[in-house]
Formats: sequence, C-alpha cells, structure tokens
Amino acid sequence: MKSSTEKWVYMEDNNKTSELMEIQPTIIRFTKMLAAVLKVDAEVVDANLVRIAGTGPYNQFFGKKLNGPSRLFRHILATKQQKTLTKSHADPLCKDCESTGSCSETAFLGVPILLEQRCIGVISLVAFNEQSQLIIEQNADLFSDYIKHIAQLVISKLVAKKSPSHGLEEMFINLIDNMDQGVLVLDENNYVKYGNQPALNNLNLTKKDLQTTRINIRALSNCKNSIENQQQHIISLGNREELLVGQFHNSHSNKLFLMSFYQPHAPTVSPESNIAFNDTIGESTQMLRIKALMSRIAASPSSVLINGESGTGKEVIANAIHKLSNRANNPFIAINCAAIPNELLESELFGYIKGAFTGASSKGRIGLIQAANTGTLFLDEIGDMSMQLQAKLLRVLESRQVMPVGSNTALPIDIRIISATNRNFNELIAKNEFREDLYYRLNVIPLQLPPLKERQGDVPLLINHFIDIHTQKLGASYPGITQQAMDCLTDYHWPGNVRELSNLIEYLINILPDGDQIDTDLLPPHLQTKTTPPQLNIAKESTGMSLEDMEKKRIEEAINRLSSRKLVAEELDIGIATLYRKLKKYGLNG
Repeated sequence: MKSSTEKWVYMEDNNKTSELMEIQPTIIRFTKMLAAVLKVDAEVVDANLVRIAGTGPYNQFFGKKLNGPSRLFRHILATKQQKTLTKSHADPLCKDCESTGSCSETAFLGVPILLEQRCIGVISLVAFNEQSQLIIEQNADLFSDYIKHIAQLVISKLVAKKSPSHGLEEMFINLIDNMDQGVLVLDENNYVKYGNQPALNNLNLTKKDLQTTRINIRALSNCKNSIENQQQHIISLGNREELLVGQFHNSHSNKLFLMSFYQPHAPTVSPESNIAFNDTIGESTQMLRIKALMSRIAASPSSVLINGESGTGKEVIANAIHKLSNRANNPFIAINCAAIPNELLESELFGYIKGAFTGASSKGRIGLIQAANTGTLFLDEIGDMSMQLQAKLLRVLESRQVMPVGSNTALPIDIRIISATNRNFNELIAKNEFREDLYYRLNVIPLQLPPLKERQGDVPLLINHFIDIHTQKLGASYPGITQQAMDCLTDYHWPGNVRELSNLIEYLINILPDGDQIDTDLLPPHLQTKTTPPQLNIAKESTGMSLEDMEKKRIEEAINRLSSRKLVAEELDIGIATLYRKLKKYGLNG
C-alpha cells in the first residue's frame, strides 16, 4: 500500500519506454471505464513501477515512478501472482513498512498483466473508505477473475494495433477522437497540428482549417482557475483570438492541450448525444406518453422543466423538443450549471465586453444566452445555480433582455428556456437555496422522466441503439449480443440509468475481441451475478458435478464427435471466440 503523501520522481530519460507507456492514452481510458463499471478506484503501473493510469486519488502523477517501498506491486511483479488485501495493514507485506502510518488505502486487489509470459505491469483495484473496502472484500474472487480475463483481452488487442499514423500513434489518435473533452495536439512551438471534434466544435473550426490556418496557444500569466489547476490561455486563430481554459500535458512524444469542460462558448452536444437525438429511444408506456407530450408542447415558447434521476436522458429530451419546434433550424445551446464554477458561469451565460475583467478576451465574448437567440437554451442541473445568478436569470426571463458583464446596455433576446434537475425544488426553496419566483418561471411545463428500471421493454432497444452508436464511434465491426447477455442486462436494475447502460456498452465494444459477440463472460461481475452465465444449456444433474465440470464434459464430448470448432460452437450455441476462451479456460485441445 502507498502513502497519501507518496513521493514521486520522473523516469530517467535513458529508461526504455514500457509497452504500457507506449499505449498510455488508451490505458487511461480503459482504467477510467473499468473503475466506473466496478464502482471502485483503479490504478495501473508498469514493470518499472511507473504509474500509467489511475482514478480517484491516483488520477495524477502519470508517467512518474513511485519512490517508495511499493511492496505489493513489487510482490506481484516478482511472483506474477495476484495479491488481495482486505484488512488494512494486516498482511505480512505491510509489516514494518515505513508508509503504514500514512497509508490511506483500506483494501487492495492487484492482478499481474502478462504478455508472452512476462509481467509487464499490474492493474489494481483500491479502496479508500469502508464502502469500497466492502465491495472489494465481497467480490474479491469475481473481480480477480474478471480483471485477469479483461486485462489480457485489452492488452493483446492494443499491443497488436501499435502502428504510426501521420506521425502520431494510431491508438493515440483513436483515443483523442473518442474523447468528449476537447483535445489539441501541438508541435514544439505550441502550434496546433491536430484537434478532435469537440475541440473543433468549441473553436468553430473544421479539419481543413487546421491545414490552412496557423493556430497558436499561449498562456496568460496569473490567470489560474481554482478547479483542477486549469489556466486561461489565448489561442490565436489567424486574425482572431479567443480565450481558452485548459492545461498543457506532455504525453511522451506528443504535447497536448486539454480543453476544460468549463468553457462552452461555442457549445455543441457531444457526438454520441447528437446521434441519439435523431430519435428518442423507447416504446414503453412511459416513453410513449412522454413523446406525445413533447409533440404537444414543442411549438410553444413556454419554459419546460425536466425532472428525473441522473442519467435518465434529460438533455436528449430537451434537444428532441427543440428539434420538434419551429426553432429547430436555430441554435440549441446546452450548459451544465453544476459543472462550471460560479465565477466562470456568469461570464459564460451573460458574456462580457472588452476589458470587463483581468484576462478577458480583447474582443469580448458573446454569452450563451445571446448565442441561443432565436433558439433554445438548455440549463442542466439548474438547481445548483447560485442565488446571485438566479436573480440575474430571472431578470432575463422577465425582460427578455441580457446585459453582458461590464456593459451598461441590455440586448433583446428571443429564446426558449428548457431546464433540468435531479434535485427536489420544494426542499431547495424551503432551505432558501432556490428562488421560488424563478422556479415558477421555469416550471411552466413540467416533464418527469422515469428511471430506466421502470421502462419495461426499453433496455433491449437501447442496447442495440448504443451498440450501433459505439461501433460507429470506435470504428469497430458490429458484434451482436447473445441472448444470455441480453437477458442479464435486461434484468439489471440500472441505478445509473441510460447513461450507465451507454457507458457499459462503450466499455464492452472497447474490450471485445474482433469477430466475437457480447457474452456474459465479458460483463462486469456485479452484472454476471444477476443471471447464470452461459453454461451451454446444461441442466444440473444429481451427479455431484459442478456446472463448470459439466460444461467442460459437454465441450469435450462435442469436440470428439464433431469435425470443426465452428460446428462445436454452433451445437453449443455460443460464439466461436467464446468457445476459444472456454477451451483455454479448461485446458482443452480442440
């Protein structure tokens, strides 16, 4: 285990870059998705004890080596065996460790990453509180088997794909292209040579503009944002300049500028959401009722307040209402009020004039309210807006005018407001945390979204929809899904609602071997326990044999009778890749 005040040193320049470091961007993405799916923090280190990726407290110091005992990692690297510790400091490896007193981990589960019989790193799950400790303790065996299985699939898949593309690694570009965050790739002089779609959308650029316009980024001194050490920068776009919030990041051979989510001055919805807005997926009674209501209210200019649990698709519904209205050809501007610090939210919403404050763009900036003129402004998580901004928003709704920061002139606007929250407004108003008069202005047309678990029959429709989206997004072939996996996902209660389902499908598409189907053995353990994994349609007999023994026996019998693995897979009603994994699992030769 590691101290919360651990010391780090940079890797020596003459150290050979590890296999994991070469594909670090993809490992970072995989680690974040794994932690989200398993609901505990995760960390990946290479054989040199260099942190490749991590979440929670370990979402920092990437590319640096731990300058400490690291006994658990060293043990796993040396033995090539997993290590589980669910009682803090109780393991012999922790005895006499100099970091014991300051160690913040309450549980640890580490699994070696093996490539060609070599241990090239460790992927670990870590807990920092009693709840996470309990999750690891109760699921240690399940998590261990699952991580071994998934890690080998991912590593073998990624290492095989390492090849340069236009001077950048192919997987590096794929990672950037599939990020929701705006990312710019820079040369040594901070000139932009590549940008993903969110970055281009935010800057109102096309890929062709990158080839014809010299774009440079420079930092503004002493203009740091308190959130995650973000800093304000000036980006020169030919003859114009914009103010950006973000930070530089060195990723071995490439220099990146990671744009903050807190600056949607020219916002667009994410590519994933944009595709989903072509249709509101769902044929359950609740969704049919909601679609009918959306059709009736679309033409009205009245404000709409969408209420529902986190992840139920409030922005999808808001955009669909916009698309159905006579404002459909005009802007749809979305902003998450909870994601933006209060000190930035005012200037983002209302805009500002030249010289309004230190670090302001020399040309000023149009605010989101003005940018949405003649269209729709969607205010997500409106319940998190400060009382001061609530008062200013109320004046906008009452006067239909907006006054930029630093200006004395009000500008007329014609917008429709759609807002959303997962909070209880009655409680907020009672606590004096939300203005009652603003609430009534926003809640002219209330719309309640049901949680996914109540939408009977919609999960299979959404699964197929998200498979379509994420295979296109990742450039993967359409994998299909077995009936057992579909049943397992349908039976799950989905506390994270539609967003959780979408994230899971994206995760599965990322780790799925080429030519395989989504099957239950790829599902996270907490989903696998909801149903019996595919056991080749065997009924348990009173022979005392376990299901695994019976499955192995049936595979052996099929192999002995049939002439090819393809026929074996067809008889057993599983995918050919699933058959290969089971052959490996049971040590059988087909």
